[in-house]
Amino acid sequence: MDKLSFTIKYLPAARMAGELYGLNPVVILAQAAIESGWGESRLSACYNNFFGLTGYGVANAYWHGGKTDLDKPDGLLFRRYDRAENSFLDFARLIASVYKQAAAVSHYPQAYAREIAYSKYISEVNGDNREAYCRMLESIARSLVPIVYNLNK
Repeated sequence: MDKLSFTIKYLPAARMAGELYGLNPVVILAQAAIESGWGESRLSACYNNFFGLTGYGVANAYWHGGKTDLDKPDGLLFRRYDRAENSFLDFARLIASVYKQAAAVSHYPQAYAREIAYSKYISEVNGDNREAYCRMLESIARSLVPIVYNLNK
């Protein structure tokens, strides 16, 4: 999916999640783009999980406990959502409640990218590169700002 189509389709979910949890919808959308490959990952396309959230923890208002293993031999479970909006809301809930320093600076995408990239959200054990993730999140957020601005008109 191209950037404009992705933004048009998922900006309402990012806005809703952002308003409810006090987060910048642009950084939510940018993180969804990274984690879901612009909505083309199997996890997002088949299971409405746009953030790679694992299937551990307690069910909540947005995630009702459904899981998938993506047929991977490592046995890692991921959350399965009924709707894309629930993935965005669950992600925003997670950031606002667990990654409070990142949430506090979400309206400053560069600061948010640094906070989230160097938090436990990113796992170098899984091969994640914190600096690359930080740069990518900053870059995507920056590129989404004019699109979001024009869509808001």
